[in-house]
Amino acid sequence: MRGPAADRLRRLRWWLTALFTVANTVGLLILAPIVIGLDAQRGTAEIDNKLTVVTAPALRLLDDSGALVFARVSKDPLNAHCPQFAILPGGAPAFKEHFSALNCTPVDRKVLDDLATQSVSTGSTLFADRKAQNGDPIRVNVAPFTNTSGQPVGAVVAWMDTDDQLTSHQRLVIVILAVCVLLIVAAALVSYWLSGRAIRPAMEALEQQESLLADTAHDLRSPIAGLRALAETAARDPEQRAELLPRTVRLAGRMGDIIDGLLVRARLASGVEQLAMQPVWLDQLVAGVVEDLPTDGARISLVSAPSMVRADPTLLQRAIGNLLDNAMRHGRTPGADQAIVTVTVADGRVTVADQGPGIDPTAGEDLFERFNSGGGSTGLGLPIVRWVALAHGGDLKVYNADEGGAIFEFHLPTSQ
Repeated sequence: MRGPAADRLRRLRWWLTALFTVANTVGLLILAPIVIGLDAQRGTAEIDNKLTVVTAPALRLLDDSGALVFARVSKDPLNAHCPQFAILPGGAPAFKEHFSALNCTPVDRKVLDDLATQSVSTGSTLFADRKAQNGDPIRVNVAPFTNTSGQPVGAVVAWMDTDDQLTSHQRLVIVILAVCVLLIVAAALVSYWLSGRAIRPAMEALEQQESLLADTAHDLRSPIAGLRALAETAARDPEQRAELLPRTVRLAGRMGDIIDGLLVRARLASGVEQLAMQPVWLDQLVAGVVEDLPTDGARISLVSAPSMVRADPTLLQRAIGNLLDNAMRHGRTPGADQAIVTVTVADGRVTVADQGPGIDPTAGEDLFERFNSGGGSTGLGLPIVRWVALAHGGDLKVYNADEGGAIFEFHLPTSQ
């Protein structure tokens, strides 16, 4: 569907999509750093807990002074496991340092001494991030201890490699970023779909309005042409006025019926009205349409048998008129002066056969699409006929005759 109103609705859909996507993106940009930060804090807390599990027991083993202190530490299982630790004076009166037996992560001695000195001088436990000799990141926990007088005399320093934890955190960051990208894309797609559903009623209303206007122009064209022809004939030959006047009145009435039918179709499409179903003699209705239809030089032959259907007579007249108009317009043999159309009515079927070039076999369902016509017409006639048939529980079929020409078969359920 085209037009300024349709373009505005399409732009509205894109604006709604963009708004929903941006809102979700902002939410993810706020949430993702929080999750990443919490994971980093969790990893750091987990490492600090492992280091504290080393320094705290080591401090309890330093209750006494002298050789007994290091003897107890050396015999403890902590001395032979990672994380690695050391007992350093940290600037206090020197004593013989102690390093745990297992060399887990080589660290520059100066780094450890500086941290021990800092902890002893302040008398407080500290945690710090440093680099090992191989360049890997490490986490250090320094806990000072005092003598019997409460003076800081040294510190227990424990450290461990945090490369695995950092790699795991970076992997989580990549996963979170990938999930955020997927969620943003999914939000854009979902918002595009939801906005499409939101504006669909407005698009359908515009399409119905366009359909009503186009159908009105299409269906009124033939009656208006007939009225003009009758008026011109009456003007040229006053003796025929008495004969032409009833036909003029009938055409005017038919135009009113067409307008009523279009309004009914619009109301039916919007769901506010039902079909005005009633018993209709199909053969008589078709005969009336043939009689009132301006032939424009075409020759129409009608063969009918009594056939009753339940239908909306206004819509049914409109469908039959469109079939006949289509046959007269396209059913002329190349080089012939007039179109020859044969109409057969029986058992709820109206068959309209012409002697034209027939239907392109490749057209298929496109033949019944709106505004798709192989000739100079608006392409609305056959779609309208099919809509009327389907609305009454029937169908419209088209095929080519063996001897040439197209055959349209309009079928409605018969009324018993």
